[in-house]
Amino acid sequence: MKALPLAILTLVAIAGCNSSSDTSNTPKKLKIALITPGPTNDSGWNAMALDGLNAIKDSMGADVSQDEASGEQKIKDSMKSYAQKGYDLIFGHGYEYNAPAAELGPDFPKTVFVTSSGDKTGPNVGAFRFELEQGFYLAGIVAGKMDKTNTVAMIGGDDVPSIRSTFDAFAAGAKSVKPGITVKEVFTGNGTDPAAAKTATLQAISQGADFVIHQANNAASGVFEACKEKNVYAFGANADQNSDPSGIILGSAVIVAKPAFLALAKEVAAGTYKGSVRSFGMDSGAIDFVFNPALTSKVPADVQKLVTDTEAKIKSGDVKVPERKF
Repeated sequence: MKALPLAILTLVAIAGCNSSSDTSNTPKKLKIALITPGPTNDSGWNAMALDGLNAIKDSMGADVSQDEASGEQKIKDSMKSYAQKGYDLIFGHGYEYNAPAAELGPDFPKTVFVTSSGDKTGPNVGAFRFELEQGFYLAGIVAGKMDKTNTVAMIGGDDVPSIRSTFDAFAAGAKSVKPGITVKEVFTGNGTDPAAAKTATLQAISQGADFVIHQANNAASGVFEACKEKNVYAFGANADQNSDPSGIILGSAVIVAKPAFLALAKEVAAGTYKGSVRSFGMDSGAIDFVFNPALTSKVPADVQKLVTDTEAKIKSGDVKVPERKF
């Protein structure tokens, strides 16, 4: 009768050892943070990054967090706070996050810092280079072919190299089909101020612009409002903004970020990430230009064909879209 309890105790001990062993082999649950320059409800730049973060959460079961920070000190404080809490990956969504990431990287070698744009790297610091210029170039072709006033406009919020590079590409696309076209460029200095973006857009329209593209993040709503009031076509940027209630978006230059975000997270989870700058363009499916199905009838067939043909040439390398080095 006394042997039975002893046998049971032995089995429990063995089970306990097995349980401990299984736990030690369980993959670590990733902790990932996303820091954006504005609210993630902009249906554009910030929302696109949040989609990438949520894809990691859904696919890998990671613990995720999102913060909004702009300005060098606030960015650094946010990154440092997450690193001190043991986050495995901190993603800063913009060029302005690259320098703070490179500065903090050596102090937190167990945390990977990755930013959208930038050229500073380290063993645990890198950047994504989404070649949105390719989508902007196609938008420029559409604007140049359909323009009636010989003037188009580009409205930006924050003045950073990555945005200027996309504007260079839009201008190049427009001038490739209409060499003498005037391309106005305006920066409000604030990607979260729709009123300023609307004022800038109305001014550009008053100066003859009949097509407008933006890089204004949350302030894009101001661009679209102005275009609707003046019956001028606009282009969406970063995400597919064709369904905006304004009804004046002819097409969108789009970043498809989820695959890149997931690939990055899997490398971090596997411990194989090495700091570098990686480019993602149309050839990898990361960039696209999408016409608004509700307004496609407004686009002449020859313009649609030119866009399709040019996209194929961009993918093959036969057409090189200008990009700034940053």
